[in-house]
This record gives sequence, structure tokens and C-alpha cells, in this order.
Amino acid sequence: MRAFIFPGQGSQAVGMGQALAAASSHAREVFGEVDEALGQNLFRLMTEGPADELTLTENAQPAIMANAIATLRVLEREGGVRLAEKADFVAGHSLGEYSALCAAGAFDLSTAARLLKLRGQAMQAAVPVGEGGMAALLGADLSTAETIAAAAAEGEVCTVANDNDPSQVVISGAKAAIDRAIALAKEHGAKRAVALPVSAPFHCPLMQPAADAMEKALAEAPLSAPLVPVYTNVTAAPASDPDTIRRLLVEQVTGMVRWRESVLAMVDAGVTTFVEFGGKVLTPMVKRIAPDATAVSLVSMDDVEGLLKEL
Repeated sequence: MRAFIFPGQGSQAVGMGQALAAASSHAREVFGEVDEALGQNLFRLMTEGPADELTLTENAQPAIMANAIATLRVLEREGGVRLAEKADFVAGHSLGEYSALCAAGAFDLSTAARLLKLRGQAMQAAVPVGEGGMAALLGADLSTAETIAAAAAEGEVCTVANDNDPSQVVISGAKAAIDRAIALAKEHGAKRAVALPVSAPFHCPLMQPAADAMEKALAEAPLSAPLVPVYTNVTAAPASDPDTIRRLLVEQVTGMVRWRESVLAMVDAGVTTFVEFGGKVLTPMVKRIAPDATAVSLVSMDDVEGLLKEL
């Protein structure tokens, strides 16, 4: 069994999608449709930068999705591949869940792009710059990270945001609490704590205003049942019902990304191969979570052609 997986924020880089667009009209169509949906030249920003503008949450989120879907579209159109025949499940990390849902036909491309633009804007607006923060706890499992977050909170928000893999957990919350967590991390068992260069504290209760904005937007957005079930960040379990997916996408804004559990659950369901589209972020995580699984990344035309030989 096979799962198609889609990366989240942090996988953006200036130049993304450029070689793929040069090689495939199908990739160019995706980037053009996203530009039209957003009323901006996002593809130029993706290929030319500047990096600080691409890294802005409201640009990075639709850019990462567009790059992933362009890669999938090349596989489908040039390789004659149908997702429903080659993937048993889809999943994505944070914003990647929108990419996964778009890939599986639950959202059309324009809707996914507009929702992610809004999601980025709402997340950025939820907490003034400088008041929140995030940190990666390296060499720490979920239990260790929860202990560190609780010790550092001191009445402020400090919670686990991403349970990425057995050796990397990300915490999120008020900046002072995150600073305390970084200082406390080693004595509580983490090898290292690294402040992340983010503009807002994602996936924690401080994001509630963004969750409210997404609840309204998702209520109005057309959403169909996906062609294959999506393993959601909030539950680490498969979902296919559109109303359930809407609710979980709202909860995802403030909730923990249960990526480690999601991968384990897919393995338990029979998945042996994970294919990451448009990035090389999730593949190493999968290998740390499930060493016996096969994990491949598709970024270039060579990657796509390599996978086509195996499908």
C-alpha cells in the first residue's frame, strides 16, 4: 500500500518549481492557475524571491501547496497515473493537509490557494510579531517535550505544536515561555533546543482568532469527499466525510500536528511506501518513524520519471 504525502511550512525556497515549470506545461498550468486565483504573481516570487517575502506565511503556504500539486500534476498527466489507483491514503503536514485534500479532489486548486492565503494572513494577524515563538526540541520525544513545555509555561501558553518524529518535537506559545523552555530543555532530557525563525506561534491556543477566521471561510468553501481517505493532523486517523474534514481543519489551526502518530497509523493500516511531493522534509521524518518503510521525495522531473518506472 502507498501513501502520498505533502510537506508544510519550512519547505519553501527561492527557485522552487522553476525547473519543473521549464520542463512541463502541466506544471506551468498549476502555477498560472494559482496566480490567477490569488491575483498576484506568486510564481515569480517563488522563482526569483526575495526570500524574506517568500517566507511570509501568507506567501509560503500557497507556494508550497502549488509546488506540491504541480509535481503531482506532472506525475498524473505525463505519466498517465491516477491518484485513486496508485495511492491508498493521502496526508500532509500542517498546511500540507490542504495540499493532500486538493490532490485527492476534495478542494479544487483555486479554492486551496485562496484558503491557504487567508490561513497565512489570519495566522500572522492572530498574534503581534514578537509576542509568540516556536522552538524545536531535538533528541526529545513527545513525553519529554510535554514536560518541558509544562515546566516553562508559568501561566503563559506553551504547548506541543508538532510531534514530528521520535527525535524532534516542536513547541509553540508566548515568546517568554518559549525562551524559558529553551533554557530548561537540556536539564529535562532534550539534546538541544533551537528557536525557529517563524513570525507567529503556530498550532497553539494563541491561534484561536485564526481558527475562527478559517471556520467562516471553510463553511463557505466547496469541499467534496476525497478520492482516498486523508489522515488528518488532529486525529492521526483517516477521514472522508466533508463536514468532518472541515471541522478538523479548523481544529488543526490551534491543535497539535500528530505527524509521528499519523505515519505509524498508516503503517499499521498496511502502507509500506510513502511518496512526498514537492519537498524533502517529510521523507527523513518517515524514515526515523518507520525505518522499514520506503520513502521517496519527488521534486525534479528526474524524480518523477524514476517513480514512474516503479509504479
